[in-house]
Amino acid sequence: MSAQDLRRRLDAATAALDPPLAVVELGAFDANAADLVRRAAGTPIRVASKSVRCIALLRRVLERPGFAGVLAFTLPEALWLAQQGFDDVVVAYPTVDRGALRTLRRDGRAATAVTVMVDDVAHLDLVCAAGGEHRAKVCLDLDASWRPGPLRIGARRSPVRTPEQAAALAREVLRRPELVLDGLMAYEAQIAGVGDRPPGHRVRGLAIRAMQRGSGRELAGRRAAVVAAVRDVHPPLRFVNGGGTGSLERTAAEDAVTELAAGSGLYGPTLFDAYRAFRPRPAALFALPVVRRPGPGVATVLGGGYLASGPGAPDRLPAPALPAGLRLDPQEGAGEVQTPVLGTAADGLRIGDRVWFRHAKAGELCERFDRLHLVAGDELAGEAPTYRGEGRTFL
Repeated sequence: MSAQDLRRRLDAATAALDPPLAVVELGAFDANAADLVRRAAGTPIRVASKSVRCIALLRRVLERPGFAGVLAFTLPEALWLAQQGFDDVVVAYPTVDRGALRTLRRDGRAATAVTVMVDDVAHLDLVCAAGGEHRAKVCLDLDASWRPGPLRIGARRSPVRTPEQAAALAREVLRRPELVLDGLMAYEAQIAGVGDRPPGHRVRGLAIRAMQRGSGRELAGRRAAVVAAVRDVHPPLRFVNGGGTGSLERTAAEDAVTELAAGSGLYGPTLFDAYRAFRPRPAALFALPVVRRPGPGVATVLGGGYLASGPGAPDRLPAPALPAGLRLDPQEGAGEVQTPVLGTAADGLRIGDRVWFRHAKAGELCERFDRLHLVAGDELAGEAPTYRGEGRTFL
């Protein structure tokens, strides 16, 4: 579909609504979900809720074959999802929320549905100290960064890196009758979250691809050794989770991995335009109204300062997508109260017209809007509250 056709459809579907507003184009969302399943090649995908942040869309994707379970980002979120009927929720990050841990240990449904992440004996002690009659399921988090020589490439996550360290932590879990060792996770951020085809940077792309090949080889061997070591201590691991939207094919090929994780690929934010192996369709967009025409080649929209988390860089800014041919003003960027857009396409915009933007990341957009308008074809198919629209703010 051309940019012109997409703009026409989105404008027609939302004509009765006043921007700012956010939409999810369901055809693109479903196509992206199908492509994730194709790339996973039979390995089930656990949906990363941080990248969706909408109950209705989590349910929609989990109804599709190939998806199973949720990867949550906080324990309070996981407990809330369990209340909504989600029965397999792994918390991707360790928690020190004592109140949430007390709820977990005292609520039988939550204790059955939710698995918490640990990478330190201190985490185990916190879970045990929460008290309660129900055992807590825990997952070991393995450091997946690459360390060639003195370098360290990847996210600073777990201190657990070697088979010996993982086995030692597994033994500590088994020493505590309050705990159940449920699974193991390793997220290779330097592969799954770094595009290997950065626009306009061919040499950098070659370097990224070389890094990812080396890191992938090292991690595949180490992850298999860690899983074997943990299973020597505790054979019945329920799952071994790995990967992300950017590394599904590579991680699915590892025999040690039983499930994958993905979420950003459903919405198709701009950071995922920089991959060679796949290209998700833009499914989540937001519209801002033109409120000023300062001069030729310039239109100014209301709001727009929806910056993505991560290192401060231009690729963390929202990108004007429709009409095609617009760009941000490098002197103003995307502002809290206004965002100028430049280009010859701006001359075709009038006061009251809308400009459609794409966010750099996926679910972070939902922290700015209380609902997502669902578009099918050139019609509205309904709306769905975001987490924020449900009165939930987890981070």
